[in-house]
Amino acid sequence: MSTLLLEHEPEAASLKVTADAFIVELSDGRSLSVPWTWYPRLLHGTEAERQNWRLLGDGYAIEWPDLDEHIGIEGLLAGRRSGESDAALNHWLANRTSGN
Repeated sequence: MSTLLLEHEPEAASLKVTADAFIVELSDGRSLSVPWTWYPRLLHGTEAERQNWRLLGDGYAIEWPDLDEHIGIEGLLAGRRSGESDAALNHWLANRTSGN
């Protein structure tokens, strides 16, 4: 098993939302496109909810407060998808639908 060693902590500089994905512009000039399907809460979000994001700290993570989703940049670079269980997602969806 290999371990990812980073010379510098990855930081997001900005984010662009498209119909199919979000594109993270990193502070070192790279771009990373991530499909909504990797993060079910984002997939189920409205366009307005997806557009309401903010960078945390110096860009170590992205937060979508309306969808209670927080994604670390290091995890994106490592190719980690959402680890939320089906039960937890279904609970979130049920509460979202009922307005709780």
